[in-house]
Amino acid sequence: MAEPELLTQVVEGVGVLRLNRPAAINALTVAMMRGMREALESWRDDEGVDSVLLLGEGSRGLCAGADVRALRQAVLDGRDFGEFFDLEYGLDLLIKEYPKPYEARQHGITMGGGLGISAHGSRRLASADAAFAMPETIIGFTPDVGVTWYLAHAPGWTGMHVALTGATVGARDGVLLGLADEADEAAPAGELEDNRAWIDACYCFPDPSDVIAALESHADSRARAAAALIRARSPLSVAVTLEAMRRVPTMTGVADVLAQDRVLADHMIGSPDFIEGVRAQLVDKDRTPRWSHDRIEDVTRAEVLACFRTEEPSSLTF
Repeated sequence: MAEPELLTQVVEGVGVLRLNRPAAINALTVAMMRGMREALESWRDDEGVDSVLLLGEGSRGLCAGADVRALRQAVLDGRDFGEFFDLEYGLDLLIKEYPKPYEARQHGITMGGGLGISAHGSRRLASADAAFAMPETIIGFTPDVGVTWYLAHAPGWTGMHVALTGATVGARDGVLLGLADEADEAAPAGELEDNRAWIDACYCFPDPSDVIAALESHADSRARAAAALIRARSPLSVAVTLEAMRRVPTMTGVADVLAQDRVLADHMIGSPDFIEGVRAQLVDKDRTPRWSHDRIEDVTRAEVLACFRTEEPSSLTF
């Protein structure tokens, strides 16, 4: 009999959520998220539960994110993928607004949806080997799960750099970006502050074409390397992510960001770039995606704005 994907128990007043798919770096499934929500709702008014602790089984990481291969297959099969995002984003908001202490132990790979269920906690502890990333532009999607709230409020334009490139950062940079509260003393020094000069000079533009031009023409080789990374991402995803990030500072909190994420998910998941990006990275693994646009400069403003349109106001409820 297969082991449960999520293990829950109460130990001396602590409600423990243990993700239990170590072979998949605890990638989130619908069953896991339903189980987390049910446990959190049960513990919310349980006087025998004082706090919650999130752990991930295995040495590779807390959580690699959502099971995007399953999402891709759902799209190809013509199945509804909306329930997944309603469940995931609703869970993220439940964690953000949870009335009891919620501690997340962020070890190893903690990316995408793994940040959604950990970064919104009230105490986030990053281990020395923590590896944070929102790599969605690599697969033709856009950073979601409300994490752009933290990236958009990070020092200077460091969050924009991480969002557009999908770059992986360590524990200390995770603290700088607002994704963690504490980094293990053994964690290596961060790199983002050392790169602030060229990051702030290049990512400040509202037009993605200007951003890429500034990076490619900058004297610092690290800026040009970042440009090469962005060139390899989905042009549409990069343009939509930049627009989404620039809208966040006008919002009042994570709930607003999640509402925006939900609108974007409807547009991006069904796009050819998501199907192709997941194929190239995770299915065939040839790392040669054929995007719907050849270059960032080919993405029109109208195409970007269309991804933010919805006929009905987006909201998240439990």
